[in-house]
Amino acid sequence: WFRALALGVSFLKCLLIPAYYSTDFEVHRNWLAITHNLPLSQWYYEATSEWTLDYPPFFAWFEYVLSHIAKYFDPQMLVVENLNYTSRATIFFQRLSVIFTDTLFIYAVHECCRCINGKRAAKDILEKPTFILAVLLLWNFGLLIVDHIHFQYNGFLFGLMLLSVARLCQKRYLEGAFLFAVLLHFKHIYVYVAPAYGIYLLRSYCFTANNADGSLKWRSFSFLHVTLLGLIVCLVSALSLGPFLVLGQLPQVISRLFPFKRGLCHAYWAPNFWALYNAMDKALTILGLKCNFLDGTKIPKASMTGGLVQEFQHTVLPSVTPLATLICTFIAILPSVFCLWFKPQGPRGFLQCLVLCALSSFMFGWHVHEKAILLAILPLSLLSIQKAKDAGIYLILATTGHFSLFPLLFTTPELPIKILLMLLFTVYSFSSLKSLFRREKPLLNWLETIYLIQLVPLEIFCEIIFPLTPWKRHFPFVPLLLISVYCALGITYAWLKLYISVLTERTVRQKAE
Repeated sequence: WFRALALGVSFLKCLLIPAYYSTDFEVHRNWLAITHNLPLSQWYYEATSEWTLDYPPFFAWFEYVLSHIAKYFDPQMLVVENLNYTSRATIFFQRLSVIFTDTLFIYAVHECCRCINGKRAAKDILEKPTFILAVLLLWNFGLLIVDHIHFQYNGFLFGLMLLSVARLCQKRYLEGAFLFAVLLHFKHIYVYVAPAYGIYLLRSYCFTANNADGSLKWRSFSFLHVTLLGLIVCLVSALSLGPFLVLGQLPQVISRLFPFKRGLCHAYWAPNFWALYNAMDKALTILGLKCNFLDGTKIPKASMTGGLVQEFQHTVLPSVTPLATLICTFIAILPSVFCLWFKPQGPRGFLQCLVLCALSSFMFGWHVHEKAILLAILPLSLLSIQKAKDAGIYLILATTGHFSLFPLLFTTPELPIKILLMLLFTVYSFSSLKSLFRREKPLLNWLETIYLIQLVPLEIFCEIIFPLTPWKRHFPFVPLLLISVYCALGITYAWLKLYISVLTERTVRQKAE
């Protein structure tokens, strides 16, 4: 059945080859051209296109390898000056490269399924936890539309992450650490979940024993294990960054990887805390103008009519700096890391901490993209089949997070595709998890159910009703604003509920012991 699921989703990906693609398509075409034609010393300086190379070196080498296959499809795509070049052969190659590299993701899902303990024996294969997990991961709606319509290479990157998670669950710690170190040098966004990896490896691998009460036995510290982990991190980093260190270009690489000159929010606000913060600032500005508390001549016009702009200046509330977001993220992550260290629960505790690190970073990070929500949804899938309360949180986060991705596909032909795929995945998620935990209380309460149902009229208003109103000309950003703020409420709620679940679960367990 696993092969059938994998082949089925691969066939669906092939059907999506002619679909709309975003500017990310040109981004990766340009990176193919840069790495193919220019020497290593110019990779992170080339700026013919606005879409400069801003991923870590391993991804640049990945593009370099792909470029040597791409030249057999259409050599013109590898010309740096051919900006926005799109031939049929180019589209075909780029789409196929994503589908082919997803093989690693499929293998990683298979390994994760092997880690699931089969406590719930089911006669029907459709009710087996491993089957449900395989569908939730392989057929994940967000990953399908982001990679195979919008266009990115998240599949094999999440494959590396899930494979590292599987290896840690299998107590193959060095393999897990190596895979995660490699992943960081492919895409640095995964540094958000690095605290979970660091603390778990230190607690479970560097310290080799616990006391009878579960507390840490300090004398069990293994200097050898720490040395091995350090060697892995140093060797991977040296392989990735070493050539640029020798060339004296490390500062240039770092400046490309962390462009703090970008605004607090992406052009479309990711549905996080800052979306609520920005919306509150706009609401207070309108209220202040009506009550004559604010001088309208001193307020920038863009802050009121420009919509979801990248550079957002707050009018009433204090403006947010990169340092402020870093501090907020650190504070948000800290409790989950403390729980992982002081009250460990093995692989389950690690997964909880990983999801909370990803969600906390999504909630409070600087210039967060809406696609980053997948960093929390995918590992939460592993928890959703283990306990009913995790399944309920997953349903809220996945449904809200996936819906927040709708604005990525704004073209008319893709409207029925995204709605149909979202419906199919959401209906399956609800029905399969409900069946899995049918002997327990309902996964969602009435308030959570009402909140999720309201996504339907919200979509109808944004896609059908609003374009027919005169507001579209004067306030074209309203649908994005509504989706961002409404989804931010659900994601914030899921984040808080997961935190409460983790903290209370561990406290109860401690008392029981």
